[in-house]
Amino acid sequence: ALEKICESVKPENTDQDFRLWMTSLPSPAFPVSILQAGVKMTNEPPAGLRANLRRSFALDPIGDPEFFETHSKPVPFKALLF
Repeated sequence: ALEKICESVKPENTDQDFRLWMTSLPSPAFPVSILQAGVKMTNEPPAGLRANLRRSFALDPIGDPEFFETHSKPVPFKALLF
């Protein structure tokens, strides 16, 4: 299903500013063709659990307070994370 969705994204019927960001852990269920067709980026996490969590919470969109306030239920939504 995911493979068909990605195959249907064509330059002629897609906004030029459209970008698709996907993340995946190694999984036999993730289509190899999507991995092969995409641009790969790696980001080495800081050493240690505490440093890694701090970095994760500082990144967008989680690091932006407006991210939580624009949700229809900001308090319960924010509580899911913190």
